Amino acid sequence: MTVAGKTGFEQSTMLPPDHPQRRTLADEVHARPPEPLGTPSRASYIALLVEPHDRARELAHIVALCERHAVEPPDGQATQFSVQIGPVRLKWERHGEFSAITLFAPGPSGRPFSEPVVALLPADWVAALPGVALVAAHAEVIAAGDGSPDAEALSGHFAGNIVVGAEVGEGAGLAFTDFRVHADGFSRVLLCNRSFTTRQAGRMLQRLFEIEAYRMMALLALPVARRLSPRCLEIERSLATLTARIAADAGDDEALLQELTRLAAELESELTASQFRFGACRAYHALVTTRIAELRERRLAGIQTIDEFMARRLNPAVATCETVSRRLHGLSERVAQVSGLLSTRVDIKRERQNQALLASMDRRAKQQLRLQQTVEGLSLAAIVYYVVGLLGYAAKAGKAGGLAIEPDLLIGAAIPIVAAAVFLMLRRTRRRLHNAESESASPVCVGRDCPRPEHHGAAQQSGFEDGRRPQALSAASAQTLTARTTW
Repeated sequence: MTVAGKTGFEQSTMLPPDHPQRRTLADEVHARPPEPLGTPSRASYIALLVEPHDRARELAHIVALCERHAVEPPDGQATQFSVQIGPVRLKWERHGEFSAITLFAPGPSGRPFSEPVVALLPADWVAALPGVALVAAHAEVIAAGDGSPDAEALSGHFAGNIVVGAEVGEGAGLAFTDFRVHADGFSRVLLCNRSFTTRQAGRMLQRLFEIEAYRMMALLALPVARRLSPRCLEIERSLATLTARIAADAGDDEALLQELTRLAAELESELTASQFRFGACRAYHALVTTRIAELRERRLAGIQTIDEFMARRLNPAVATCETVSRRLHGLSERVAQVSGLLSTRVDIKRERQNQALLASMDRRAKQQLRLQQTVEGLSLAAIVYYVVGLLGYAAKAGKAGGLAIEPDLLIGAAIPIVAAAVFLMLRRTRRRLHNAESESASPVCVGRDCPRPEHHGAAQQSGFEDGRRPQALSAASAQTLTARTTW
């Protein structure tokens, strides 16, 4: 028993609900199937770089062609579409960065590549395709004669250019191309059928088209690499100069650090702008290698294989892009290392300056303390002087009132007594101030011997129980405890 699921497919009642992406993921391996090709037949292939904001316009352009010829258009979410428009079979595919349109028509051309399939579509529609053309190719599928085509016959198909090719499909056919753009703006592919089925011929032609498309997509990174290569050399020289200045301790470290920061920012900007393209280059090159392996080539006498051609022409370009990418990453790491070293040196210098400042502040504090003690001594003398002076005035007043008092004797006897009293008063005041400062600093109490009962609970939680200390104290804590105990 089955029921209709939310995805529109029938679902067995024996299964739990489907994952929302189950059907999409299952159908992904069947995406972009090849079209079956009879022999003889012709094809035209166009790969377009379409910006994301032009995707909707691209689909609308396909829909407009279908409506013009009264055929069913693709739906709004389609990424691939195939339809018969008169004698032409149109196949549209949307890839990650580009879109591909392949046109098929049965029958041969009167002369080699003289009747392209793209000419069967409205010229205004083809010219108005959204995006920019990166790849355009014509292909012909013909029956293979006895043996291999001679050089003169191949030359007629490719306008006298050097041809590369081989037996493909383990001898089931032959494939030839010159990887050149001809006067009409299209490159050319010739597929000779010995024993291909229609499906095999379609798959083989699709691989040949994809090799050309992925090759061009991989080479999009080459102009970026050529632009960045001299800039990498300039950055390497600048970094070497800065490193030498740092090693020689020549120049202001702050200024050197600013230059390194500017260099690092420039490198990160270049990395951000180029790494996607370099990563795509590696991915497309891997696809080219895979598609060439799927051709299963066999060498023909006197003709370079497609694999050899790519190894000599494409691989060096990809290696150049990879080298520039690695140089950028290496430079970024080196700049980061040098910046780290210089930052450490700047921090050390700042720390030394801070230490010198603290030492200077300590010296000033000691000087202020000595000055304060001097002032306290003078204050003691002043207080004694004024107090004794008051006593002198009182003694003189008493003598004038008839008391038997000798003012000078009284003043002389009062001086040591007043001095002692003032000294004790100042000492007591100093102790009170010290105790108040100690209270605000929350001194450490040890065990149950702490004179402040409110600290007993904190001592127990901290490990100071029954007069015992923890097994280990930090250096700072030990110094603080020793200082406070001394006080």
